[in-house]
Amino acid sequence: MGNKLKILVALTCLAAVAISPARGADKNQKLKDAFAGKFFIGTAMNAEQILEKDTAAVRLIKENFGAIVAENCMKAGPIQPKEGEFDFSLADKFVEFGEKNNKFITGHCLVWHSQAPRWFFKDSLGNDVSREVLIERMKKHIYTVVGRYKGRVKGWDVVNEAIDDRDGSLRKSKYYQIIGEDFIKLAFQFAHEADPQAELYYNDYSLSDPKKRKGAIEIVKKLKEQGVRIDAVGEQCHVGLDYPTIDELEKTITEFAALGVKVMITEMDVVVLPMDWSLGADVSARVEYKKKSDLYVNGLPDSVNTVFEKRYLDLFKLFLKHKDVITRVTLWGVTDANSWKNNWPIPGRTDYPLLFDRKYQVKPVVGKIISEALKNN
Repeated sequence: MGNKLKILVALTCLAAVAISPARGADKNQKLKDAFAGKFFIGTAMNAEQILEKDTAAVRLIKENFGAIVAENCMKAGPIQPKEGEFDFSLADKFVEFGEKNNKFITGHCLVWHSQAPRWFFKDSLGNDVSREVLIERMKKHIYTVVGRYKGRVKGWDVVNEAIDDRDGSLRKSKYYQIIGEDFIKLAFQFAHEADPQAELYYNDYSLSDPKKRKGAIEIVKKLKEQGVRIDAVGEQCHVGLDYPTIDELEKTITEFAALGVKVMITEMDVVVLPMDWSLGADVSARVEYKKKSDLYVNGLPDSVNTVFEKRYLDLFKLFLKHKDVITRVTLWGVTDANSWKNNWPIPGRTDYPLLFDRKYQVKPVVGKIISEALKNN
């Protein structure tokens, strides 16, 4: 063997030795580590996970997610079911879990028309309270909740889903009806006063719809004009296999970034089942719809899974493209088994919207997402 050939063989062997550990590390790479330095990968936690009863899910959370948000226990209804009677038992455990496992903790959510306790808007006779009373109740709630976790919860969804789906105007919620549009400004002011260091967010769904996006842009502009702090806008990103388009999602990111705020993907899942947005309360119609739409009870066909994987990859490629303005991408749940999409809009369907399957196993698409992250520097 000639000297040149010997040198070539030696170099080849050294290269193989050098890259083998890296390949092995890539194979075992976890989501949160692959995206380190880009943005947080997060998940929503339910009660069983917060209490660490669902040990398989807890393991996945610890290994794969750098950020957490409570699915329900920090909403106004669960946390203050009666006036002045706060139940922090589950919320405390959620925050303790985050601290113990070094997670970025988000509080969800302070002001929302849904899952607000009924007493919040009524007096002892069942009539709507005055503007002054509702402002004081909102202030006390925010001061108490945010103040309890001051310096521990790093960011808050201050106002959630305040925009009407139909035309992008403000939703005519009880907050709006009684206080007026100032309820948004006041909520952000109270949250900032309760914890000046916490990040403050506006959160909503379908912001890729031009009408809703315009409404959210107006909220951000008005808050900034009034000197009120807002750090980021959360796009919930409950999406399907073909809606919304990547172009509209990208416009959402760039148009908010142009306002000087960060962008978060806050409640991400990809629905594989058909959606009928016109469903009403008619029980027979809903039962019939379940029969027609619950298509994959026995598993997801390869042809659909191919589309599912491409959709997730296209979304993460978009997020990585805009990693300079995106601070967090949070999945709304850990596994398909406990996704809310199995019960909405029809209870008892079998959906496959998340990155871990019903057996708590990582889906093949995760490795592909990690590869995209690792090659994006």
